Amino acid sequence: MHDIELLGSPGSPYTRKMLALLRYRRIPHRMRWGSHFDPLPGYPVPKVKLLPTFYFPTATGQEAMVDSTPIIARLETSHSGRSVWPEDPLLRFLDQLIEDFADEWLTKAMFHYRWHYAEDAANAAPLLTFWQNPTLDSIQAQAMSDAFAKRQISRLHVVGSSHLTAPVIESSFERLVGILDRIIARKEFALGSRPSAADFALYGQLTQLGQVDPTPARFLTRNAPRLRAWLDRMEDLSGQPEGPWMDRHEIAHHLGELLREVGRVYAPFLLANAQAVANGSATFETNIDGQPWAQPVFPYQAKCLEMLKQARRGLPPDAHEALGQVLAETGCETLFDEIGQRGVNDCLNL
Repeated sequence: MHDIELLGSPGSPYTRKMLALLRYRRIPHRMRWGSHFDPLPGYPVPKVKLLPTFYFPTATGQEAMVDSTPIIARLETSHSGRSVWPEDPLLRFLDQLIEDFADEWLTKAMFHYRWHYAEDAANAAPLLTFWQNPTLDSIQAQAMSDAFAKRQISRLHVVGSSHLTAPVIESSFERLVGILDRIIARKEFALGSRPSAADFALYGQLTQLGQVDPTPARFLTRNAPRLRAWLDRMEDLSGQPEGPWMDRHEIAHHLGELLREVGRVYAPFLLANAQAVANGSATFETNIDGQPWAQPVFPYQAKCLEMLKQARRGLPPDAHEALGQVLAETGCETLFDEIGQRGVNDCLNL
């Protein structure tokens, strides 16, 4: 059986997320640096061209798969040992919630800082070009860099980055840096003394914010050297012992700040976006953290909300009750208010 292969780029936070996870789990793999602008000959083409693209060996060849969360689920089924999923269903749900927050909210900060500020855009464009192909001559590289930057800057509004939303995005990122620094100081990882899927999701976004893009990297280095050092350690945890997950009684103290941040910014975004999708709207406006927010709808993130709801409904009674206590007054509890949600779910056909 051949190793798993993946196509990705160092500038893709999800590539970095999954590469670090493969290393931690000691899953044999082969990394193919590149992008879908230059497809791998003879490899299957995914339905949606996203990075990373995983190529899983099959009896007849290979199968292409994208989207890091279901890929992690597949790896948990196909490869035993060094799981990134806690056994406790309550912790497992919190892992899903935090992973989703990192993948879908923190990436707004990543995209915002990279393309909102001229210094960061000028830094990122040539890196992304040479990450794709380091043999390009200078004239080709400059043309590709300029075209790529122009395209990405024009798409800032798609993820919700604008002059209107910048204060919300940046203040959330700055708070999160402090929150994660304190989490690491206590236990090294979000859910105990071993990394979960949530840690790798946070790490993936922070490799860009803390290591690549100048503006957020300066803030992180200046204010949280512990978190900055954690990023370097997370890159390869293949020798990391399998420590214990935390106990339930530790959740409020260890994760309280992070859950309140999720409830403060991500929960109102998810709810407003899902309602707009259900209404058939192209854009929506809401308030997040007491400030105005406006952007185009994002149907995939409406599905993220429904997946969290389904996960919560699937909890055993004791974990369901404990989760209610954990989320109370964090703002996250609003995600699971069933009033008025039947119509949203019906419209989403979920």
